[in-house]
Order: sequence, then C-alpha cells, then structure tokens
Amino acid sequence: MERCFSKDELLTNISVYWFTGTINSSVRLYYETRKGGRAGFTQGRVELPTGCAIFPKELYKSPRRWAEAHYNVTHWTEMPRGGHFAAWEQPQLLAEDLRAFFSTLR
Repeated sequence: MERCFSKDELLTNISVYWFTGTINSSVRLYYETRKGGRAGFTQGRVELPTGCAIFPKELYKSPRRWAEAHYNVTHWTEMPRGGHFAAWEQPQLLAEDLRAFFSTLR
C-alpha cells in the first residue's frame, strides 16, 4: 500500500473517515458479508448490463465464469495495475473504463 500512497496520504484518508464518524459505514459491508456468510452472491441472475473492472491487487478477484453465471456481463476489463482502492490508486484507468462501459448503454 505504501508504494501507492505516502504515509501522509494514508493518515489523511483514515483521519477523514475517523473524525467525521463515517468509519463504521465504510466497513459495514465487510462486517455484514462476513457475519452473514455471503460474499456478494445474488438471489437469481441479474439481467441488467454489468461492467467488471478487475484490478490485479484486489483483495478478491471474481472469476469471469462465476460473474457471467450470475450477471449479464457486457463489459470485462482486466486492468494492468491497481488494487482494492482503485478509484484512489488508478483514477484515470477506472474513469476510462467507466466511460467505455457506459458508452455502450447510450
């Protein structure tokens, strides 16, 4: 993580969550997923067009076969770099991929 962010950047980001009282809501999804024993599984198949940006250093990388079995995957990108905090680590890559996905829905 320190390769992407300086200690000052990390401390600033964590401080914003902590001092604004939003740290609980930021980790709620992880807590509820672990407590409920579900890892984002859906009830049935989601037919809305779905885009997937797969970052190599993400905590969990969904296999494409699984994603396509549960979602109508119309856009799949395996990114060259980035991880769990993709919007912070690789904002340009993520923005370009979002534009590419949403341009297909016009």
